[in-house]
Amino acid sequence: MITTETTVFREALSIGGRLAGLDVGTKTIGLALCDAGWSFASPAETIRRTKFTADLEILKRFVAKEGVKGLVIGLPLSMDGSDSPRTQSTRAFSRNVDAPLGLPILLWDERWSTQAVERAMIDADLSRARRADLVDKLAAAHILQGAIDALAYLPR
Repeated sequence: MITTETTVFREALSIGGRLAGLDVGTKTIGLALCDAGWSFASPAETIRRTKFTADLEILKRFVAKEGVKGLVIGLPLSMDGSDSPRTQSTRAFSRNVDAPLGLPILLWDERWSTQAVERAMIDADLSRARRADLVDKLAAAHILQGAIDALAYLPR
């Protein structure tokens, strides 16, 4: 089940549980995790993309190892809120992982997530190489934190 509605996503997770955030790029997929109580998101790892089947296997192992009950995937909308080729690619990725993983998926507006993370790393005086290593999983954590903050305000 793929949705952009937080209430639909929350209802699909009737027992709660850990969520994973994904920042899906053309070369990498940043992964983040939150606690089962949906309080805080933490960066986890970065997958270097190869072929979809290989990427899916890595994602399956990650989901199983971490006990993930739902996915929050960053949706790269254009500044005016419309779809772009990257948005369409992310929607296709979401459709392709939906059945094999069998998890509820929330598509979350990720406009400015990478820029916010980049700005924070620059402010922290991280080197360009260190920022390149961290940006994808930190962006995934930023996306996931925004979603769990919104989910926290929904009535149970």
